[in-house]
Amino acid sequence: MSRRRPWVVGVSGASGTPYAASVLRALLSAGEAVDLVVSRASRLTLLDETGISFRDAHWRQDLGRWLARGADGTPDAFEPRVETADVRHWAAGDLAAGPSSGSYEVKGMLIVPASTACVAGVALGLSKDLLQRSASVNLKERRPLVVAVREAPLSGQTLRHLVALDEAGAVVVPASPAFYAGATHIQDLVDFVAGRVLDAAGVPHKLYRRWEGELRGGAGDG
Repeated sequence: MSRRRPWVVGVSGASGTPYAASVLRALLSAGEAVDLVVSRASRLTLLDETGISFRDAHWRQDLGRWLARGADGTPDAFEPRVETADVRHWAAGDLAAGPSSGSYEVKGMLIVPASTACVAGVALGLSKDLLQRSASVNLKERRPLVVAVREAPLSGQTLRHLVALDEAGAVVVPASPAFYAGATHIQDLVDFVAGRVLDAAGVPHKLYRRWEGELRGGAGDG
């Protein structure tokens, strides 16, 4: 049997929990295993943006509800629900968890969304929780680390932290939706950002229409 090698997905407290849900759905649909780390701050954001409480004792049930919810708030926009059997959840305060060690085999890590506090912690190597520690481990082990920063405007301090992450080998993907892919719904814009995160990690997906070098013209042109 092949050894399980998951992607670590870290969810920080920045606004943008639908981005994380889209990335998780796409990873699982692609047959990838996932180790999930949901920070304490992100649980407050998730509750505020979706009404879903993410509880350690009932995390699989709560994750299922989260992944079924559309970006516009529709409770069961994705049916049938995504199978979460190959997801392992680690508490953010568990610094003895698997992803805290370089000897624990993973394919890499995606932080989506990444708050400026999370960016600073990873850039400075603070490792104050499992999310930051896992990111530091992936950097030192030269594994892929994709940071989907979600903030506006960006201060000079944060920009310096992002440069430090880039120089350390991470890929910084701003959560900036594009409109050339023919978005007609908020979910399309969310999926574009999630798709760019997965592109940076080298994970195949079909979340958005790729640019093919031809102008289509706006829908309202005539």
